[in-house]
Formats: sequence, C-alpha cells, structure tokens
Amino acid sequence: MPATVVVGSQWGDEGKGRVVDLLAADSDLVVRYQGGNNAGHTVWIGDQKFAVHLIPTGVLRGKPCVLGAGMVIDLDVLLEEEGELESRGIPVRGNLRISENAHLILPYHKLIEEQEEKRRGKRAIGTTGRGIGPAYEDKAARRGLRVGDLTDRQTLTDRLHDAVKYKNLLLKKIYGSPSVDPDRLYHDLVTLHDHFGEAICDTSLVVQEALDSGQRVLFEGAHGTLLDIDWGTYPYVTSSNPLSGEVAAGAGISPKLIDHIVGAAKAYTTRVGAGPFPTETEESLAQKMREPGGEFGSTTGRARRIGWFDAMVVRKSVRLNGIDALAITHLDVLDQFDEIPVCVAYRCDGKDVPSFPNDIARLAGCEPIYETLPGWTSDTSKVTSFSDLPDNAQRYVDRIGDLVGAPVTHVLVGRERDQSIVR
Repeated sequence: MPATVVVGSQWGDEGKGRVVDLLAADSDLVVRYQGGNNAGHTVWIGDQKFAVHLIPTGVLRGKPCVLGAGMVIDLDVLLEEEGELESRGIPVRGNLRISENAHLILPYHKLIEEQEEKRRGKRAIGTTGRGIGPAYEDKAARRGLRVGDLTDRQTLTDRLHDAVKYKNLLLKKIYGSPSVDPDRLYHDLVTLHDHFGEAICDTSLVVQEALDSGQRVLFEGAHGTLLDIDWGTYPYVTSSNPLSGEVAAGAGISPKLIDHIVGAAKAYTTRVGAGPFPTETEESLAQKMREPGGEFGSTTGRARRIGWFDAMVVRKSVRLNGIDALAITHLDVLDQFDEIPVCVAYRCDGKDVPSFPNDIARLAGCEPIYETLPGWTSDTSKVTSFSDLPDNAQRYVDRIGDLVGAPVTHVLVGRERDQSIVR
C-alpha cells in the first residue's frame, strides 16, 4: 500500500513502535503527523533498547523521516535524541526533515504545565510536564511560534519578546513562578536553528513528491484513540488528535491518498495517568503482567495501569479511524493464564450500554461484562507462524477480531523484531 497509517487503538502504549518498525522495513518514507515528546516508541534491536520520542520510528530502519506540521517540537529534546541515536550508529541528520509549520515547545510551556498540574491538586490530569498542552494552547490562540519563524531573526525577535512578556506575566501573577529571560531564549533558539536549519522545509511537498513517485509512505502518530482531544476520555486526554483523520492535516496531504489503516492494540489493555478504566484489574494481578510486558512508560517511566482486553474501546477505535486491520501486541504476556476474560459490553445502572460513552461520568459508572476464554498456558514467544500458535491462542486472537470488527493481520509475541507473526 503506497500510504499506510498506524494508529493506536486503546489509550496509547499499544506497542505502536514495534508495529511501525515492522512495517517500516518495506516503506520508503516514515512521517510523524501529530503530538510531541510526551510519548515514546520503544524498539529492541538485538539486546539494545531504543526509545524515540520525536523522531519517527522508521529512523531505526535507516529510512528518511518527516516531522509533520501537526506536531509540537522541543528542539532541545530533538537535538538530544539525534545525538543519542547517532552515537549508537543510527544516522539521523541526512534522514530528517522538519516541517516549517510545526509549532515549538518553549521553556515557558513546560513551566506553565508544571505549575498548572500543581494548581489542580487532586484534579490533576497526570500530564508528563513536557509542555505539550500549553504549546497546543498557544497554537490555537494564534500566539505560538513555529519552526519556520526561526529563519527570520527580526521576526523571531519581535514574536519571541511579545510571547515572553505575556508568559512572564502569567507565570508571575497566576503561579508566582520565576520568569523566562527572552534574550537567553533567543540565543538558544538561534543556536538550534543553526544546527537544524537545513532540515527545515515545507514537508507537505516532501510527502507529496514521495507519493507521486510511487514510494511507500508510512504515517505514525503518538498516543491512542482514547486519548484524542475530541473523541477520547476528556479531560484525561492528550492535546492533539491521534486519530487517522488527522494524518491529512498533520502531514499536509489529501485524505484521498490514504490507502490502508492499521490499528495497534495490546492483547490486554493499559493506560497511564488518571481517568476511568472499566476493565482495570487489582494490583496483584496487574503486577503479573507488568514485568513480562515491560509496562512502564518509555517517556516517564511510570508504571502503567493494566486491565483485560476491552472490545468496547477497540470497537470505537475501529469505527473512528476506519481501521482495516489490527496488529495485536504482547500476546505472549497472556501465556501464563488458564482463563482470560474479555470485556464484550458495559452495563450502567442495571442497563446495557450500547456503545462506548463519551460522557466521562457515565463511563466511570460502567461495569464491564466479560466473556471468559480458555488460556493456552504455553510459550508463544518463539512462534513465527499463526498456525503454530496454540489453538486457544488462535481462538483468542480471532475472537478479538470478531468482537471489534476488524481482522487481525499481525501478532507480536515478544519485544524482538523476529517475534512477529504476519497472517
């Protein structure tokens, strides 16, 4: 497929990095279309662990990569990430293009996010403190700075001083926080532009030219459908749209050019941060899955909350994203169970709930209705063919596909590249 999208089908952390890395092997260009460095994709190459936060996962396959206009970019983090990858033999500089329309995350965004979480107290959302939300706020309020603003020093000076003046008032009057020095920030941004300047361009043209020439383009987002700012479990969401519908705007192409949409979903469910989680298990059971599944955030290191597979969640994702096929990850983590519950529906106030609720209070009152499937209690981590999986593992995977309305075409049974089954 010339244009393929990989989208998270749960609350993020579905193993999208592994799925993108798998599909990137047969791609010519990999494009990140939204989000910032508040998410990370983890890929193991042999015994080496790589975690990328801004640069598309395709860089680990040596593919040209694009940071799209829908992103918010912390250039300090990008510089650090580039240096880390190149020090480990992964070429970045010649393979990277940065959209001139992408917005910048600046130091005051991180200060404001940190202070706002403190102000919320018990109502804190559980953000990562990377400044993503405040950067998207400035974008919507039309007072943000974009990557392309760095190319004109006078424009940068004027816009930066206006922005810092406003932010310093906010920091002082609302939060009682230290101010930001605009001259120091200007110097830092000029230095970063001098480093990345050759990579900054109209990336929509780069992507369009690749598609026009018949190249295979892979689009990756951050987070998952249930963290979408419009369709997720608001307000416990991210500040952008991870949905496949954002690809067109975030990458700068026509939606007519998208051919295939792959949803990544764990064989169970996890989420990080606060918010309702209908299938969440007790902590003793979560611990049995957390270590084998590596269920700690690649960006924050926070332990993830864990629950059984929720077909209500993924069914909504299939509908909203137009998912053509599912990639099920972490199946091997379930090798240890004799029986495996799967949530097939919700009940609230004694009544069946026909679809995943948009209202957060209603969702918090939902109880999962489970169908219990037999486990397989044998090691799947070395299986490379679907027909060689235990019969009950095959039935489990197929039942997931039936419940959510999308066929499962990829099954991942471990962290290594070759622990992947393609049907």
